[in-house]
Amino acid sequence: MVNKAIGEKIKFLRSEKKMTLKDLADASGLSTGFLSQLERGMSSVAVDTLEKIARYLDVDLTFFFDRPRERDTYVQRHFERSVFQIENNNFIHYHLTTIAEHSDMLPRLIELLPGQFDEPIDEYAHAGEEFVYVLEGVLTLFINHERKDLYPGDIAHYPSTIEHNWANYTNKIVKILIVSSHNPFNTVKGE
Repeated sequence: MVNKAIGEKIKFLRSEKKMTLKDLADASGLSTGFLSQLERGMSSVAVDTLEKIARYLDVDLTFFFDRPRERDTYVQRHFERSVFQIENNNFIHYHLTTIAEHSDMLPRLIELLPGQFDEPIDEYAHAGEEFVYVLEGVLTLFINHERKDLYPGDIAHYPSTIEHNWANYTNKIVKILIVSSHNPFNTVKGE
C-alpha cells in the first residue's frame, strides 16, 4: 500500500513536469523498468534512491510520506507508524506515540543514514533531558565537546542543556530510540 502511494506520487509529479519515464531514468541514473514498476506499486524503493528521485522532481523527500494523524487510541501498531520528518536528508524521524500533542515526553525512533563521513558537527542545547538507546549500528555522540562512539545496547542519558548532537560516520544505517522530556509538539502547555 505504501509502495503504491509513493509510485502514484512519482507518476503525478513526473506527468506534471511533462517528463517521460526515460527522462526521469536518464536524470536519476535508474532504469526505466524499475521506475515503471515503482510507479505501479510493484517494487519497493530504498530511502536514498527515493531521495534521488525527489531531487530530480524538485520536491522534498517528505512529500512521499504521509504525516501521522492523532488517533483515538493509546496504541500504535508497528504497521501504522509513518515517517514524521526527514532532516537534512540524513535523519528519518518516527514518533513512537499517538499523543505527542498532549505529552511531556517525546519518544522517537531515528534512523541516521550513512554518508556523513566526518563532516563537522555543530553541537546545540535545548530545554529538557534526553535518553538515547542504540538499537543498531555505531552512533557517534558529541556531548559537551567530547566524542563518544556508542554500540547496540549502549545508552546515553543527559540534560539537553548540555551541548550535544549525533552523527553516523559509518557506511551502515544507525537506529536509535530517543526519549526527550522536552516535547516541542506539546500543544497543551502552549509550547
